[in-house]
Amino acid sequence: MTLKYQKIGDILLVKKKLTNNEINYLINKTKCKTIVKYTYIKGDMRKPNIELLYGDKTETIHKEHGCLFKIDVSKVMWSMGNIEERKRMAYTSNPNETVVDMFAGIGYFTIPMAKYSKPKKIYAIEINPDSHYYLVENIKLNKLNNVVPILSDNRDVELKNMADRVIMGYILKTRFFLDKAFEFLKEGKKCTIHYHDTLAEKIMDTEPINEIKHHAEKHGYNLLSYKIHKIKKYAPGVWHIVVNAELIKDK
Repeated sequence: MTLKYQKIGDILLVKKKLTNNEINYLINKTKCKTIVKYTYIKGDMRKPNIELLYGDKTETIHKEHGCLFKIDVSKVMWSMGNIEERKRMAYTSNPNETVVDMFAGIGYFTIPMAKYSKPKKIYAIEINPDSHYYLVENIKLNKLNNVVPILSDNRDVELKNMADRVIMGYILKTRFFLDKAFEFLKEGKKCTIHYHDTLAEKIMDTEPINEIKHHAEKHGYNLLSYKIHKIKKYAPGVWHIVVNAELIKDK
């Protein structure tokens, strides 16, 4: 029997209704405690819509790349498709940097970066109270002292001219937050923005770069270099990508 699922801690996520035979097969194969039908993410709070197929426990602790993530899958989204990007981002910073994670969630990028790159400080901003709660829990679980969790809409956060690196791990509306990202960036030295977006394949090499250049010019920055990474297929002909853009403010 072949069934697609994602395992988070001792919880399985599936995308279709299962028969009793399929449920029993997965229980025996994976030793899971709960099976959840995961359909979609809704709203700016990125809240999942789920249906319990087996068990009643929706909170678990998931281990990934040596990091621990406590999560309630009924309240907070989790994407297994971003695992390679989370690994990559773990090593992109260094102990001399200050980082702002604008859409921190439960610490998807913040936790591994704080643990392995060890920047001076990561300001991890999250608007969803449930996600923020688990972000705080995950900072404790991983015994990190270089992360400052902030419960807020990032557009209301006053942290100007202080970030060497800004993470924009959000999709669909990311461009509307670029002005705030440039406000966070440090002036007078090379800085980096990690800009996520979902775009049609035919424009994904040009559209995000034009968007970043437009906002860079508006805020007095030059785009020095960039690389585009494909993260995963989002829909037919559409990719979730990240642009790693290096910038510096004009003198």
